Amino acid sequence: MYRNGHYGVALLTFAPVGVALVMTGLVDLAFVVGAGALWLAMLPDLDHRVPGLSHRGVTHTVWFALLLGGVLGAAGVAVGRLGLGAPYGPETLGTVGAAVGLVSVGSHLLADVLTPMGIRPLWPLSGRKFTLSLWTADSTLGNYSLLSLGVFVTAAWVGVLFVG
Repeated sequence: MYRNGHYGVALLTFAPVGVALVMTGLVDLAFVVGAGALWLAMLPDLDHRVPGLSHRGVTHTVWFALLLGGVLGAAGVAVGRLGLGAPYGPETLGTVGAAVGLVSVGSHLLADVLTPMGIRPLWPLSGRKFTLSLWTADSTLGNYSLLSLGVFVTAAWVGVLFVG
């Protein structure tokens, strides 16, 4: 998928996480996770710009999602230990950091599964390709449909949670 499709799937993936955070009273952290997921939604495609990395290779695996979740989780814990994340402690900030990493890369992988090229999420342990072949990555209809759906679902949840 292209940028708009990835943003739409990031919003769709974020929606249940955001709802859970809001329902537990963590509205500000829901915003952080959502903004972070959108900001990093295109991170796996850095393989286009890094020599030696093949497209939809290592950056399009569950291992990369876990790595980013671990790095951001550790950063959240460090921020919490320095007292910079008040009123939240290291455990909460670590969980939020991990969620940002997992949601952003996970949503990217989900979007790419919709294309015929698919992904190999367990590479190098398994070369099995996962694809639903719904749209080509450059499909205007596919990309804008996903973006529209993501915006709609997120807006609907905001309306339900805050407007009633």
